[in-house]
Amino acid sequence: MKGFAIVVFMLIWCSSFSQAIHSFKPLRYDEDYSFLKKDSVKNWYSKMKFSSLSKSNQTYISFGGEMRFQYFYTKNEQWGDVPQDNDGYILTRWLAHADFHAGQHFRTFVQLQSSLANSRPDPSPVEDNPLELHQAFVDINTNISHASKLTFRIGRQELMYGSQRLVSVRDNPNNRQSFDALRSIFVSPKYKVDLFYSHYVAAKPNIFDDGFNKNVKFWGAYIVRNKVPVLKNIDLYYFGLRKQHAKFDDGVGKELRHSIGTRVWNNTRNWSYDFEALYQFGKFAGKNISAWTASINTAYQFTGVRLKPILGIKTELISGDKKYDDNKLQTFNPLFPRGAYFGLAALIGPVNLVDAHPSLSLNLSEKLSFDIDYDLFWRYSHNDGLYATNASLIYSGRKTIEKHIGSQLAGSLVYRPNDFLYFRSEFTWFNASDYLKAVGTGKDIIFTGITAQLKF
Repeated sequence: MKGFAIVVFMLIWCSSFSQAIHSFKPLRYDEDYSFLKKDSVKNWYSKMKFSSLSKSNQTYISFGGEMRFQYFYTKNEQWGDVPQDNDGYILTRWLAHADFHAGQHFRTFVQLQSSLANSRPDPSPVEDNPLELHQAFVDINTNISHASKLTFRIGRQELMYGSQRLVSVRDNPNNRQSFDALRSIFVSPKYKVDLFYSHYVAAKPNIFDDGFNKNVKFWGAYIVRNKVPVLKNIDLYYFGLRKQHAKFDDGVGKELRHSIGTRVWNNTRNWSYDFEALYQFGKFAGKNISAWTASINTAYQFTGVRLKPILGIKTELISGDKKYDDNKLQTFNPLFPRGAYFGLAALIGPVNLVDAHPSLSLNLSEKLSFDIDYDLFWRYSHNDGLYATNASLIYSGRKTIEKHIGSQLAGSLVYRPNDFLYFRSEFTWFNASDYLKAVGTGKDIIFTGITAQLKF
């Protein structure tokens, strides 16, 4: 902790004259510090972000990382059906990367990750993964024109597409996810086209043991078209998934699933919207897959009002299985979504669900904000169960026809003193309803969490 405090102090001090340097992105490999080659006077931080290895400054290396500490306490975890932990637990995540560039056409990126769960009884692989090679890939870049570029990328890497409803870096949980992948990425002023074939990297409990995984294959194409009249931005995509072992409420077996979808979205100063719909088909344990989802996510900010409130409304329909033990499966598979899908508590996953989600955000000051949201949950089909954020089955639906799962009230206070530091406190109350009381103990959940994060 002493070392963490020293680094925090140095970065706060350095940030006072480094405001133009940093631009942290969700995918750290998207950051570009090549503009620093023109600076004749550099401080220690800018030298860390751009260290020239040649006289021409065309060969250079950049370093960065992240430290995150979280404390969580949950009363009645899994609605009272697992033993109570009265002390809570601490999650820590350490990330460190090096980004090497040799001219305009060659680049390699390497990142280590250590995710630790302290005082956590029986932590999951998402919470505890002591030390791993999280990313290690090579880029070959070709400039097709002045404004268009084609990149071939091979190696272990993070993937993130669109709204992260299907493919995410899974940042909120302790252990971010990655893929061993081969990609081609075309970027122009109006288009981005990404083609990839990958194997999902499964987290294992020991050091440097997350090897090549043959059991989960994932491939696809994602196309983004910007500057479209009226609609503004459109995404079109296809994802393919093959799993050797998949489990749903209607059975266990091999899964081959294809997902085709579209997304229409835009973000302006006041108004943002995101409409998405997709259909899934394929085979699961001899059954025909036919699943779907549709979502609406809109928000409006009143910039001329005190506290600049942002009102949002989100609703989703996510299919579930219509009938047990037949030759069809209508259960939607969210693939590799962001972990905290409905808040940091991460109690429910986007499977067999109807969700209505109003929210309000207030800017208490330039650096301090308060968010509050209310979620209402129902099962879409009474012939399917309730699933976790990773699409694993929590409760079956075979014992009851009740659909109302419950409601969730969450509030969070976020403080960002600068671009390096992030602090968050959160409180969540989940009011269990008829379905949870029918399939389990059905107690209300109280969840509290505190996060302190440093990026550099």
